[in-house]
Amino acid sequence: MSDNPGPAGRIDTETAHSARIYDYIIGGKDYYPADKEAGDAMAREWPALPVHMRANRDFMNRAVRHLAQEAGIRQFLDIGTGIPTSPNLHEIAQSVAPESRVVYVDSDPLVLTLSQGLLAGAPEGRTSYLEADMRDPASILNAPELRETLDLGKPVALTVIAIVHFVLDEDDAVGIVRRLLDPLPSGSYLAMSIATAEFAPDEVGRVANEYAARGMPMRLRTHAEAGEFFEGLELVEPGIAQVHKWHPDGAGRATAEPIRDEDIAMYGAVARKP
Repeated sequence: MSDNPGPAGRIDTETAHSARIYDYIIGGKDYYPADKEAGDAMAREWPALPVHMRANRDFMNRAVRHLAQEAGIRQFLDIGTGIPTSPNLHEIAQSVAPESRVVYVDSDPLVLTLSQGLLAGAPEGRTSYLEADMRDPASILNAPELRETLDLGKPVALTVIAIVHFVLDEDDAVGIVRRLLDPLPSGSYLAMSIATAEFAPDEVGRVANEYAARGMPMRLRTHAEAGEFFEGLELVEPGIAQVHKWHPDGAGRATAEPIRDEDIAMYGAVARKP
C-alpha cells in the first residue's frame, strides 16, 4: 500500500481511482483502502478479472517490443500511463533501442508522484512525464514536455492502453484518438486495447456497474466499434483480436495460468499510419 502523500491536497485517498484499482488487482502496492475495496468487489463479480488485467499488461509488453524491434519505432507517446509497473514501456523500448524516447501522459497526481521517482530511462534516450487529460489532445500535443522529448517530424507510436472505456460517447473517444494521431507523420503507429463485453457479458456488465457506482462509468465496445479507431490505418496481423491472441509468443507473460476467451474482455491491435 502506498504511503506516499504526493502533492499536498491533490490526491483523494478516500475515493477509488481506476489506475489504483488496476494496480491493486495485478498485485501492485500503490493503492489505498478505497481502491482495495473496489477491486475486491469487482473480483467477486468476475473472478477472472486479475487474469484479464494481466493479459492486457502482457499485450502492452508485446506490442511495444514489436514496435521497437520489428517496426523500428524509437519514439512513444503513452496515453493513460497508470501506476508504474515493471517492465514499464520505456524499459521495454530501451531494452531494444537505448536511444528510445518516451512521453508518459496521465491525469492522476499519484501517477505523477510515482513516475518522477521510478521512470528514469536509459541515458542514451529520454523519458518524460506529462500530467494532462486525454480528453484535451491540444494540451498534450502543445506541451513543452512533449516538444522537448519527441520529434514529431519522425514516426511516433501512440499507445492508448486500457483507457478509452472511460471516455463516454459525448466526449468522442474516436475523435480524441484521431486528433492525437493526426499530427504524427506517415510511418507512425497506433497501439490500443479496448474493453468489450462480448465474451463475458454478464460478468463484465457487473464489473462495469461496480465502476459506475464509484463515479467511473464505462463505455464497452463491440469488435466493429473497436475497428472505428483504426479506420484509414494499416492493421498489423492478426488485426483486432482479444489481447491474449495478439502475437501470443508467451514471452514476458505475467501469468502462467491457462487463458480462456471468456476470461478476457479486451481487444488489442496495432496499426500503421500510411
